[in-house]
Amino acid sequence: MTIEEIKDMVRGPEYDFLRTNDHLKDRLVFLTLGGSYAYGTNVETSDVDVRGCALNSPSDIIGLTNFDQAVDNRTDTTVYSFNRLIPLLMSCNPNTIEMLGCKPEHYIFQTEIGSEMIKNRKLFLSQVAVKSFGGYATQQLRRLENAIARDRVSQPRREEHLLHSTENSLADFASKHLNLPAEAVTLFIDESPRDDLDVEIFANIHLDRYPAREFNSLLNELKNTIDNYTQTLSHRNHKKDFEHLNKHAMHLIRLYLMCLDILEKEEIVTYRENDREMLLEIRRGKYMNEDGTYQQEFFDMVADYEKRLAYARENTGLPKSPDFKRIQEFVMDVNRSVLSL
Repeated sequence: MTIEEIKDMVRGPEYDFLRTNDHLKDRLVFLTLGGSYAYGTNVETSDVDVRGCALNSPSDIIGLTNFDQAVDNRTDTTVYSFNRLIPLLMSCNPNTIEMLGCKPEHYIFQTEIGSEMIKNRKLFLSQVAVKSFGGYATQQLRRLENAIARDRVSQPRREEHLLHSTENSLADFASKHLNLPAEAVTLFIDESPRDDLDVEIFANIHLDRYPAREFNSLLNELKNTIDNYTQTLSHRNHKKDFEHLNKHAMHLIRLYLMCLDILEKEEIVTYRENDREMLLEIRRGKYMNEDGTYQQEFFDMVADYEKRLAYARENTGLPKSPDFKRIQEFVMDVNRSVLSL
């Protein structure tokens, strides 16, 4: 599908919510492509993802209403509110910072404010990118290792991978529930009393006067992670699994490349024109063996990018954090304009 065909589609009835939703109508500042079309890694079966930003209403800014984002799953569209998007951009969140580095022709719509955000995208770049992009890359690598490990390594080794997954879930839970004390939950592996396991994960939990509802949420978080990981292999579609693994592998490398551009060139390059063929080769399974494992050449590539990233982190000219004062002035100017309408 060409960009003109996509723009025509967005103008059609399937996307009428962009023009009728109370949070979006007359408030959009830009719309752009997301996902594989934005990266240049789309294939014939790729869905069209649309991403964008909309201004908050006066009541969001000085009243009691609140708007963070609007999501339409049917069309794979996500539009962030301006006040929600700015902190994500300041944290160099990969899923949002990429919206400011798309090809010019990939912007479906933009107002003067939207153009200003895109033109001043470097304002949001800082060394924070190392942590944010590195964290996302680690997640992709962990997914890759975990999926392979479920089928092809010993039970103790699988349990180690599961431990990493549960620790990540626990860290994510703690970041959202600030009243969970540090070190309240400790996970570790030890010999199992069960006949079907050699070792298993145990938990030491030390909590006093902790809200029961949040404790229930914590247990559900751990349960869901374990259930998702240990689902029976008989229900898995290996052909589909291999396709997903290759997408994870491709996105892992793409994240390294984008982060290196940010640190080395101080640029956001979403469309990977120079790397497109390499990324598509990974997606097509160039580095995957017939049994679903990956060739050492792929992991050597990952190690090389890790070294480049470590060097770039030490030698980048970017500031440690974005210019809070300038960004705040921009946000205040935009929100004043909303209140003056």
